[in-house]
Amino acid sequence: MLSTNAVKNMKQLTEQDIAQMGENKFTPDVRATMRAVRAELRLNNLVPPESAPVPDRIVLDLHNYTVEQAWDAIMSVATSGTRSATIITGASGVLRQLFPGWVAESVLSPYIISAIPINNGSFAVKFHKHKN
Repeated sequence: MLSTNAVKNMKQLTEQDIAQMGENKFTPDVRATMRAVRAELRLNNLVPPESAPVPDRIVLDLHNYTVEQAWDAIMSVATSGTRSATIITGASGVLRQLFPGWVAESVLSPYIISAIPINNGSFAVKFHKHKN
């Protein structure tokens, strides 16, 4: 809702304006009104900042992540537009055992081109190009 100041800044209609409205000839001067409304609503504060560019390559270290946290982090990377990542699962543990299955047979698999083991606890992963 507009404040009283914004309403006061709006142009008052004259008899001539009202007559022109009836004849479909009226063209109101809305620039001042638009400026007042935008200032009142503080629209410049509502516009989100530009998002940061997506890196082509990242390192995702999953140490101390739960299975759910790891899944969310990997899906976030896969859908972010990043082209490749080094995903560190750790040499032992549940994530090291689960990750190859996620790559092969889950909703994650369509996002992944390849996942090659680098060593016993990390993978070099290449992702399909994803449009945000």
